[in-house]
Amino acid sequence: MAGTFGLKGCQQIRGPQLRHLLEAKEFFLFDCDGVIWHGEKAITGAAKVVKSLMSRGKNVVFVTNNSTRPREKYVHKFYRLGFTDVVLDQIFSSSYCSALYLRDVIKLRGRVFVIGCDGLRDELQEAGIPCVEEVDEPDATIYNCALAPDVKAVLVGHDDQLTFLKLAKASCYLKDPDCLFLATDNDPWHPLSSGRILPGSGSLMAALEVASGRKATVIGKPSRFMFECISSQFRGVDPTQCLMVGDRLETDMLFGSNCGLDTMLTLTGVSQMEEAHQYRNSEVSSNHSLVPDYVVDTIADFLPAFEELDEESN
Repeated sequence: MAGTFGLKGCQQIRGPQLRHLLEAKEFFLFDCDGVIWHGEKAITGAAKVVKSLMSRGKNVVFVTNNSTRPREKYVHKFYRLGFTDVVLDQIFSSSYCSALYLRDVIKLRGRVFVIGCDGLRDELQEAGIPCVEEVDEPDATIYNCALAPDVKAVLVGHDDQLTFLKLAKASCYLKDPDCLFLATDNDPWHPLSSGRILPGSGSLMAALEVASGRKATVIGKPSRFMFECISSQFRGVDPTQCLMVGDRLETDMLFGSNCGLDTMLTLTGVSQMEEAHQYRNSEVSSNHSLVPDYVVDTIADFLPAFEELDEESN
């Protein structure tokens, strides 16, 4: 764990220490937005970092709570932004892991009512999970709309077309205690380039938790299930050989801590050093799980370490 290279707690890592860390780890887990790209613009140097890790035989996977697109479209985005070596099997999104959870863990027999975007439904259908089709009349209300039979799960993801009727229907389905209540992730909000914010899946989940009086099972980060998905598809995944690289303390760093992984915060996204220090110095012990082991300004900081490794091998 982190003690090999230094005490846990926001260690800004450079030079030989970073080089040794990169040599020691075999699996690199990267969050996407804020780490690999911002929207439709790649983080400078990120594509070269990914290519360099893969060329050295390292296993690279991408773990994202974004449930709005299926994995196939993620592959297209990676390629579009210059990550030409990334393939489908390296991508673990909260929508994909939700489909695996319903198919392989729960072995769902019935339909799912989805609050989410088409990308989430596409991933479920790819896994053979039937979803409730929305066929309401434009003037339908919860008083007169039809409720689908055989709904065995409600799944909440990011939904920019959320309506009161969707929320009301989901609340009705969840009155059945045998109906599962799942959420792709609990991210509260997402930053926009304009400085505004976009409510995340966690805000929709919270509304439904209040309405239903129930708590959702979260599939994505910081839940362990996403790491279990990776472990099931890659042989020999040893948590001590993994590094989780992310930009959000409450999801990425906590996810790594929950799974026994070393963690690295990159300062190109949501969380900054001041927040990490506040969690490190907190008297609330649970906050310490949100503290990164290591900090870099950007994952482009990996590149000088690769150059040093190349010089040593020549």
